Amino acid sequence: MNILVTGAKGFVGKNLVENLKTISDGRNKLFPSLLGSIIYEYDIDTDPALLNGYCTSCDFVFNFAGVNRPKENSEFMAGNFGFASTLLDTLKRHGNKCPVMLSSSIQASLIGRYGQSDYGKSKLAGEELFFKYSAETGAPVLVYRFPNLFGKWCRPNYNSAVATFCNNIANDLPITVSDPSVELELLYIDDLVDEMIQALLGKAHHCNYDGLSPIESSEGRYCYVPVSHKVTLGRIVELLHAFKEQPVTLMMPSIASGSFEKKLYSTYLSYLPPSAVAFPLKMNVDGRGSFTELLKTASCGQVSVNISKPGITKGQHWHNSKWEFFIVVSGHGLIQERRIGSDEVLDFEVSGERIEAVHMLPGYTHNITNLSDTEDLVTVMWANEPFDPKRPDTFAEKVE
Repeated sequence: MNILVTGAKGFVGKNLVENLKTISDGRNKLFPSLLGSIIYEYDIDTDPALLNGYCTSCDFVFNFAGVNRPKENSEFMAGNFGFASTLLDTLKRHGNKCPVMLSSSIQASLIGRYGQSDYGKSKLAGEELFFKYSAETGAPVLVYRFPNLFGKWCRPNYNSAVATFCNNIANDLPITVSDPSVELELLYIDDLVDEMIQALLGKAHHCNYDGLSPIESSEGRYCYVPVSHKVTLGRIVELLHAFKEQPVTLMMPSIASGSFEKKLYSTYLSYLPPSAVAFPLKMNVDGRGSFTELLKTASCGQVSVNISKPGITKGQHWHNSKWEFFIVVSGHGLIQERRIGSDEVLDFEVSGERIEAVHMLPGYTHNITNLSDTEDLVTVMWANEPFDPKRPDTFAEKVE
């Protein structure tokens, strides 16, 4: 398949193009029917003469070309309506009736605060142009009204508050929030790209609009991405400050699958300066080796790494409710556990040559010994709850 992407160097275009490349060359094997596809990239600095050739042979068009922040409002119409007209005229001239997707905006509704938006008016004019083109030629058009977008590679201080907040907080720059209670509808770039690929496969989600809300309909005039998030500015900033503090607190906020928090964290990380990509961890070092906390979570415990020098035994304590996994990843050791009040000792010989997880059972005192005379014993330890110095639930008692 030959795929034309206009606005290919913009935020959405770049994300789509790079993902299409992984599909075309086989790195992404989820869409075998698109293997070997050719992607035509067209942007403002592309030789206009190439558009003729692209429009002759393309099998699908994604039109992301447009203007968001012009110097003059009159440029909205030229950038958003004008190029769309050129694109459709070129396709028509070559008799190419392939499907054409249009990147529009919810501002095209001209509802409420969007009522006097010159940007919205230019987008609405583009929509009507596409619908008219479809009626005249019979070519399918897929018109998407996108809400606010966010994700990696989005340009800060341009047209995305989320990009600006991520960039500024990651780089210790000030932000301004006039009203934290303002709610945004946000669409994540990966969800948008997923929908574009479905559209390419003939599986676009269609809808009609009830005001600003899409209502799914297989016969709908518009198309939409079925996953978006409504979040206040205050919540966004609160999360970003928590992400900023993670290297200090080691606390990982909730990032459930599909959640806004997970998507925002990925976005935030893409704005980190080189100086913040790596950060030191506090190693608790003594003559026996070291113990370092790696990561904490509010609901899924914490992960640490323990290094024991040759011949050293560590542990010799038990817990009421806390339980752990000990996972030796390097070296040769012995883990022992004994139930409190019992003389029976459970022995587990462990090695980085055969990695396994051993439960540290509640109510069992336990230890770990480095059996090597020369090598350190490296153990990854997971506990079901972060260590709380006010309630340590840790009581010294030797196994033997």
